[in-house]
Amino acid sequence: MRTESVAALRSFLALLCRGVALILLLLQIGAAPAPQPHPDLTFHAAPKPLPPGAVTSDWPHFLGPTFDYHSPETKLLERFDEKGPPLVWEVKKGTGYAAPVVVGDRLVLFHRVSDEERVDCLHPETGQRYWSFAYATAYQDRYGWSDGPRASPTIAGGAVFTFGAEGKLHCLDLATGAVRWKRDVLEDYKLTPNFFGVGSTPLVEGDKLIVNVGAKGACVVAFDVADGKELWRAGDAWGPSYASPVPATVHGKRRVFVFAGGESAPPSGGLLCIDPANGKVDFTFPWRARRRESVNATSPLVLDGKRVFISEAYGSGGAMLDLLPDGSFKQAWTNESFGTHFMTAVRKDDHLYGVDGHGPADAFLVCVEAATGKEVWRTQPEWVQTVDGKTGPRKLKLGTYRAWLMPVDGRHLMFGEYGHLLWADLSPAGFKEISRAQLFLAGESWTPPVLSRGLLYVCQNTPTSDAAATPPRLLCYDLRKP
Repeated sequence: MRTESVAALRSFLALLCRGVALILLLLQIGAAPAPQPHPDLTFHAAPKPLPPGAVTSDWPHFLGPTFDYHSPETKLLERFDEKGPPLVWEVKKGTGYAAPVVVGDRLVLFHRVSDEERVDCLHPETGQRYWSFAYATAYQDRYGWSDGPRASPTIAGGAVFTFGAEGKLHCLDLATGAVRWKRDVLEDYKLTPNFFGVGSTPLVEGDKLIVNVGAKGACVVAFDVADGKELWRAGDAWGPSYASPVPATVHGKRRVFVFAGGESAPPSGGLLCIDPANGKVDFTFPWRARRRESVNATSPLVLDGKRVFISEAYGSGGAMLDLLPDGSFKQAWTNESFGTHFMTAVRKDDHLYGVDGHGPADAFLVCVEAATGKEVWRTQPEWVQTVDGKTGPRKLKLGTYRAWLMPVDGRHLMFGEYGHLLWADLSPAGFKEISRAQLFLAGESWTPPVLSRGLLYVCQNTPTSDAAATPPRLLCYDLRKP
């Protein structure tokens, strides 16, 4: 028999086996449950109907439908008062910084409750729960930050993929929450825990789940989405980061960009450009601060499939690479004063906007030219605010600081790290506030908000710093235009 015929037969048999396995799984998991009342849910008011002609989208993975934190949604509320948009529902949540994801009538929240990492599937408009899945965890953050998951879930092909703080990788059925497969990545690849546990969100690319594992000889690993088996591994020098893999079409070819690098001595890391079909590495670009206690945490930003921007906040700053048709690159520019921490920069027209700085005191909103990296302006939006504290009213200086910037509906939606929501106009002329609200006053508001079908989902990660001391919540706000 000819070699080509043998290969074709093997491919057919593999597809047949996968189909049979899927049928058996569907028979095993049974019918999808209907949403039920959630014991920790408070429902406030139904959202307005979507305006006629409104553009809407799912939010199936970290950084949104286009992997650059842009939203295509339109006909959103143009202004809001100091209380913010109307609150639809809120539900108590556990610890962690993972953002929710939304596909159709399913919202998935990944968090930690007591000694379990929990995956909850909720209805996006009501907050009612379809199902809940949990497993034991003993993770403790060595620096005293949250002990919950950092990596957001990913929804693709009727499945939910989660990657816990201790490296537990799960594939769950979206309809029922049944486990399709699971892996212990830290155990399988003999890894030691990173600075803050595992924090890179997995990427689904076709039939592959691509993960920045960070093991020796396996910096990046592709797993089969159907059964979790390893398909390929790439890179051998850099450890796991807190940035997430980003896909793009580059000069007509599909590629995945991984910004790797976590705990190591001496510190090392950088960008890998990988062919997702086979794991072949087109190029690597070392980029990492010299400080031992530093990480690469901002996901790559690919511009029109021709350039890629990477950045870190511990000393090296940002770098722009031109992507060449032969799979190589040319360094376009660097700017050590445009170092984003974990909030990805965004592009609007010919400029990049992002937050330069490592912490609240040195976090500045910056505009640079995308072509040259030249700084156009920088500012630090701040204001004095009276807060009702446990001992009475007090005045605080607050600001956006390490804020997420979402380009949407012709403006930028900003979410600051103490719970402020702003509509803003960002342009080369400067920063212009349109409206501002205090959704809550709580630190560690580092989770990027999620927007789907005119509804905004915001995570409050710590108790509020007012007299009420409200516990952490996931809140749903109505941004639909009347």
